[in-house]
Amino acid sequence: MKSLEDYRDIVGDEVIADIYSRTNLYDRNVLHVNSTYQGGGVAEILNSLILLMNDIGINTEWDLLHGTPDFFNVTKLFHHGLHGEKIELTTRKKKIHYDINKTNAAFTRIDHDCVIIHDPQPIPLIMFYHKTQPWIWRCHVDMTKPDPTVWGYLKGFASRYDHMVVSMDKYKSRDLKVPQSIIMPSIDPLTPKNQVLSESKVKKYMARNGVDVDEKPIISQISRFDKWKDPFGVVELYKKAKKEVDCQLVMVGNMATDDPDGQEMYDQMMKKVEDLPDVHILLNSTDIEVNAAQRASSVIIQKSIKEGFGLSVTEGMWKQKPVVASKVGGIPLQIQSGKSGYLVNPHDNKGFASKIVKLLKDEKLNRKMGLAAEQRVKDKFLITRHLVDYLDLMDGLVNCKNK
Repeated sequence: MKSLEDYRDIVGDEVIADIYSRTNLYDRNVLHVNSTYQGGGVAEILNSLILLMNDIGINTEWDLLHGTPDFFNVTKLFHHGLHGEKIELTTRKKKIHYDINKTNAAFTRIDHDCVIIHDPQPIPLIMFYHKTQPWIWRCHVDMTKPDPTVWGYLKGFASRYDHMVVSMDKYKSRDLKVPQSIIMPSIDPLTPKNQVLSESKVKKYMARNGVDVDEKPIISQISRFDKWKDPFGVVELYKKAKKEVDCQLVMVGNMATDDPDGQEMYDQMMKKVEDLPDVHILLNSTDIEVNAAQRASSVIIQKSIKEGFGLSVTEGMWKQKPVVASKVGGIPLQIQSGKSGYLVNPHDNKGFASKIVKLLKDEKLNRKMGLAAEQRVKDKFLITRHLVDYLDLMDGLVNCKNK
């Protein structure tokens, strides 16, 4: 099991000493609740964050909200609605959401010093407890222009929380009279998805998936099969780039238990690419296979139309790869365009493809941007910084409430 000490060689003595010096939360009890243990950035963050919280003396638990297929169909609509899509939110759909939370509350004990609820799926849990501790709602979704009906429903629950956390300033809700903070997501450099891999292991894992890394340069996108990630647009970029540079496309997409749309999108993608050469669609890859795909790539793409933050961008940058990505959501916080990658209008296929081709042709520029990308992640987006942000927030809420 990982401990904070394992990160010392990566982040340095000063960072580690600073975290150990924060003793105000020792032996406090903290609970995180979300709706999936695997698939997606939230689950990945919690897998590392909770271990580190426990390692430094905070008794931290993780509960999952158990839902039905109908429930997750409804909460997927919430996801689309918070991204700005017009949603018809019926009384039946709201009842499904509310009742599942009520059922979960019947067998979920909450008597902790701090409760952190992640995203819309478990947000009504707060309705079913006599609240004696601070409750934090952590929304990981782009809430720049949410559908008024969806947000109007969710806001009724969010207004009961003591604090709300979002990924960037423009996601703050101006009409929610609850204190709000920014905590940017992060990656864990020691997980199988991000740890260093030798060239021979990269080749081995890629060969298992039918990809010869020595044959042609690889461009890749790693993301869930979701319409907001624009997988069909990625294929169009590949077709444009291939006219200039003979390359391969690798698309890696996993399924999350709380995302009912993934299988349908995957099936559509397979039909879309069945006659295209040098296209590899990898489904439900292991973390180490995702790692290999990113390290095997010459250029990584993230052609999102909407994006909460985009940790796959961070992952690619950590592996010294330049990322060509849409200028949406939290992606511009990560990429310094022209220095550690390129930011492009998501609807500008010509501009997107030209940046990809430029990086495929110019190895010196590719390498320079890749090194700058790695440094950017080290400075801003590692799990140790994420841990400090949570410690600061909880210290203020828990210890102020207990004075």
